[in-house]
Amino acid sequence: MDHALIIRNFITAIWNNQDFSSIPLFVGPAYRIDLDRGDPWEGKTLDHREFEKRLHYTFDSFPDMHFDILSTLSDGDLVAITWSMTGTNLGKIGNFPPTFQKIQTSGVTIYRVCNGLVCGHSQVFDRTTVMRQLGFLAQ
Repeated sequence: MDHALIIRNFITAIWNNQDFSSIPLFVGPAYRIDLDRGDPWEGKTLDHREFEKRLHYTFDSFPDMHFDILSTLSDGDLVAITWSMTGTNLGKIGNFPPTFQKIQTSGVTIYRVCNGLVCGHSQVFDRTTVMRQLGFLAQ
């Protein structure tokens, strides 16, 4: 299967539809997160249970989070995507209380595909803009 299509289907099922039951269909048994500063799981390898825990952490803060993939570029087992993300902060982010503010940000994620499953990512996006949109940092 085309690796870019695997990533598109993964984003749709896991991130946009929050279909946790499909984790084993898309995520490898060892999912590594590298170069994702600000992510509490950065530098760790997650099993399916930990991967789902990470999803809940995110969706507890932004239950309506949605990703639009703007572009993809494949090179072997790597798929880079540019994306735009929207969401409404309805739950705590760490120690920060919910703001009920809508956010929009964009970024780049490079996913690794191993044996037809997503086995990790590296990611860069502007968390500072998100913190400003939520009112935690001055404009």
